[in-house]
Amino acid sequence: MPSAQYLDSLFNLNGKVAVVIGGTGELCGAMAEGLAGAGAEVVLVGRNEEKAKARLAKITDAGGKGYFVAAEASSKKAIEDLLATVLQRSGKVDIVVNGAGVNSATPYLEIPEDEFDRIMNINLKGVFLGCQIFGKYLVERGEGGSIINLGSMSGVIPLSRVFTYSASKAAVHNLSKNLAREWAEKNVRVNILVPGFFPAEQNRKVLTPDRIASIMGHTPMKRFGEANELVGATLLMASDAGKFITGAEIIVDGGYHAMTI
Repeated sequence: MPSAQYLDSLFNLNGKVAVVIGGTGELCGAMAEGLAGAGAEVVLVGRNEEKAKARLAKITDAGGKGYFVAAEASSKKAIEDLLATVLQRSGKVDIVVNGAGVNSATPYLEIPEDEFDRIMNINLKGVFLGCQIFGKYLVERGEGGSIINLGSMSGVIPLSRVFTYSASKAAVHNLSKNLAREWAEKNVRVNILVPGFFPAEQNRKVLTPDRIASIMGHTPMKRFGEANELVGATLLMASDAGKFITGAEIIVDGGYHAMTI
């Protein structure tokens, strides 16, 4: 079998429908481009239609296909309506990415209750709802599927300055593993994509010069990640190449997690 044909048999997503919640952001937007490049019809979900248009233009220019649906990740009705919209327009869902997220570097003793609630609602409740609503559909459909939840290195190793964010992401890791166990016999796979340090909208305010120096000193590759470097791991978890992978934390961090002193 020619190598291109062999790789295609493992990673192609032709005929699949991928819903990317948070797809208007930098990291999930790059993941969406990768899914579209592998053949999936991609549904970008977020609040900013202008950002979606720019991403969809890249997808269509590369020969892919997709569309935008506005939705609030932390609203149950919005996610239920999202599923209904996608089923009406695309006929099915095969892959779900739960990637909406926000961050804050407020000192712990100064964190206001409304900030805590906002971060938990988007980072944790959003994943909870995405898994519950789309997971129910995938389980009941009986044809399997792939759910990819965006975790964080701070969900594996607590990071300083981002207390609520770290707590929310640790819960995402725990929930994802629990659901992987729950739905394994239904062939609905649930995995966690764990980015290291990738400059994106939600963390730019946190990346002060001293913080950057600390990160580089703890990253063997001595650089930040680039959004498109998440695509390989995304395709592994979404495609038949990863059909026996569930409950896994796939870390993409330039060696950050392997560094001690």
